[in-house]
Amino acid sequence: MNDWDGRGLVSTGWLAEHLGDAELRVFDVTVHLRPSASGPYSIESGRADYEAGHVPGAGFLDLGNDLSDTTSPLAFTMPPVERFASALGEAGVGQQTRLVAYTTTTPMWATRLWWMLRACGFDNAAVLDGGLAKWRAEGRPLAAGEQRYPPDQLTLTTRTGAWADKDAVLGAIDDGAVCTINALSPGVHSGEAAMNYGRKGHIKGSRNVPYAALLREDGTWRADEDLRALFEDADALGRDRVICYCGGGISATMDALALTRLGQENVAVYDGSMSEWTRDPDLPMETGA
Repeated sequence: MNDWDGRGLVSTGWLAEHLGDAELRVFDVTVHLRPSASGPYSIESGRADYEAGHVPGAGFLDLGNDLSDTTSPLAFTMPPVERFASALGEAGVGQQTRLVAYTTTTPMWATRLWWMLRACGFDNAAVLDGGLAKWRAEGRPLAAGEQRYPPDQLTLTTRTGAWADKDAVLGAIDDGAVCTINALSPGVHSGEAAMNYGRKGHIKGSRNVPYAALLREDGTWRADEDLRALFEDADALGRDRVICYCGGGISATMDALALTRLGQENVAVYDGSMSEWTRDPDLPMETGA
């Protein structure tokens, strides 16, 4: 993983070697989900983490506000493509940009941005493997405060099939050509965990490949052969389509990135995920593994 291979991940070594590249744009996209009495979590921007210490030259992107549809009743919904492109252009992303996203915590926020870009036909993006934790552990330099890139022009288009809506997910339940994957923890999937999104369990017929299982203990991604074994156990590989979901379309993008690395071509993310699905009592769910 020392080269830019176009499959979603890039190493800290590669980033260190290329920090001075004119076309490179690096962004911290950290978000914190804090425990909440009124729901599964409350949302907190990771800007304070970024300002305390970041990869030299990196900017900060606010996924929850600047890069989400704030008119939606659901958090983190994909905004209209034109508004998404405008916000990224203002942040310094252009047509020739190589973009690297990272976080100070779980990589799911970086994979979320990666997937949003991919869904808009922008394939020149990658997630920093191991994130800022690995960068720090290797003793690499940090900068504090705020960095902004000069604004640029960016035009994006919609890639057909990258997103699935609830009708597509409902239709997939009895469709053997489609595999629906839940990226949430085994306890939430089975309904045994206390935390849930309004109803316990998972979308009927869906399989469980927890996002945390995709990573090693040090937070780096597992080797492709290990990822393949996880998705083979879920009977996902070789299907005509795989739809990934989670609580709100965030950790599902980790499964989507892994599947893309494995060569699965028709992958979609259910943007509304459980946050939308559980609101309709007529949409089928089940408990157990």
